[in-house]
Amino acid sequence: MRVTSGFAGDGAVEEKKLAEESTAGAARGPVATLRRIAFLMERQREETRRIEAFRKAARTILPLPEEEVRRRAADGTLTELPGIGPSTAAVITDACNGVVPERLVRLEGTAGPLAQGGEELRARLRGDLHSHSDWSDGGSPLEEMAMTAMELGHDYLVLTDHSPRLRVANGLSAERLARQLGVVDAVNEHLGDSFTLLKGIEVDILDDGSLDQTPEMLGRLDVRVASVHSKLKMDAALMTRRMVAAVRNPHTNVLGHCTGRLVTGNRGVRPQSQFDAKAVFTACAEEGVAVEINSRPERRDPPTRLLELARDLGCLFSIDSDAHAPGQLDMLDYGAARATEAGIEPDRIVTTWERDRLLEWASARL
Repeated sequence: MRVTSGFAGDGAVEEKKLAEESTAGAARGPVATLRRIAFLMERQREETRRIEAFRKAARTILPLPEEEVRRRAADGTLTELPGIGPSTAAVITDACNGVVPERLVRLEGTAGPLAQGGEELRARLRGDLHSHSDWSDGGSPLEEMAMTAMELGHDYLVLTDHSPRLRVANGLSAERLARQLGVVDAVNEHLGDSFTLLKGIEVDILDDGSLDQTPEMLGRLDVRVASVHSKLKMDAALMTRRMVAAVRNPHTNVLGHCTGRLVTGNRGVRPQSQFDAKAVFTACAEEGVAVEINSRPERRDPPTRLLELARDLGCLFSIDSDAHAPGQLDMLDYGAARATEAGIEPDRIVTTWERDRLLEWASARL
């Protein structure tokens, strides 16, 4: 099967080209240089429009022969190509000449850990169970997400695009999800044994606690994150029943961003949902469902008090990025710092587990 993505040309050839450039270190080629700049800008939460300019330029030159890119860099005609402006042309020209662009030098100078205090735990994390691609509301192809996760040293990444009723996020119908699973298989054929893109979903918890996807499709997935995205101000008793029912569903592996709160960011702030946290986390502990420590700085979910309650009730945890773009995959730093501060033992964090143990846990209740 051919891998389809935001890149033109054959998927396997382009993945090989990306991998070759990504391992080139300081001498990385122009595509990897553009991707690295976009990654670092994203990681530092810079303006999406500016970040996309670098990703678009990378997509433009990726399928071109190296000789053509170098010729255009030498004769100043890069900007004749669609999606390449003066700034990205300058970066490409520098990279072709073996020069590290000044913009990249500046970004690398500020590319230390995003949070202090969780470095040891962060080094033990093997993967991420919550990420999005441009199949739903993410900004990049799933191949780009997988390649970035590999570069970060992950053993696995779970692709968890949204379920159908979240129309604002272009949620996947059963038919679209089935097509995506075929693409994931094709990608994995080219990635080798050291990394696996796992099949997943962020499935909406509906008003009655049921999950927004067919049982047949949920059964075909490796990992399922269940989250509330609607009626966040529901009465506390009803919200508690809703969440407990979802946790008791044997398809649920992770309870995503449990309070739904927003504490900062360009979407504004949003108060946390009200529910009986003891009842919800007790159900999680009994069912072996992991409570997500959502690493997005605008969420910090669950709040510290609830994180400590889940710890005391014996819950498992999953430190996830909830990444909607490649650079956000590195936000695991924030979750690792919070888990360390809360004194959560690493072995209770499922994202420290190696892949086979993770998959055994995720399928145990089916």
